[in-house]
Amino acid sequence: MFVFTNAVNELVRLQGELDSLQRSPGSEFFFGPSAAGVYPPINVFRDPNGNVVVRAELPGLQPEDITVTCEQRRLTISGERKPEGAENGYHRCERPYGRFSRSIQLPADLDIDHAAAKFNQGVMTLSIPQAGAAKTRQISVQAA
Repeated sequence: MFVFTNAVNELVRLQGELDSLQRSPGSEFFFGPSAAGVYPPINVFRDPNGNVVVRAELPGLQPEDITVTCEQRRLTISGERKPEGAENGYHRCERPYGRFSRSIQLPADLDIDHAAAKFNQGVMTLSIPQAGAAKTRQISVQAA
């Protein structure tokens, strides 16, 4: 029992040190730009058709509050979250507010001109189709 307790305590201590490291300045060097505290949180994946899908959590915003731009292969999601109900000050404030901007690098094989974004219940889903030249095509083989 004593050995198990020590192991659990050591794991808890190690987790605390890792959390502290992620929050410290320069953590991007170790963890890349997806370190803790980056807003908005996003998921990026390819759907079965090869399109890239970017999902961003943007609670409390409206579509008109969000700007999505793409320059070359750099996709940027930006906007501003306004403070809510702070006329008399906050008792506790855990929801961040203010301007935000998040940029990610996209693959080269996308057709950004045909990208489409939808916003539903605080989640923006951006779908970017694969460029026609990059799609896999099957070539039928004919008898000679």
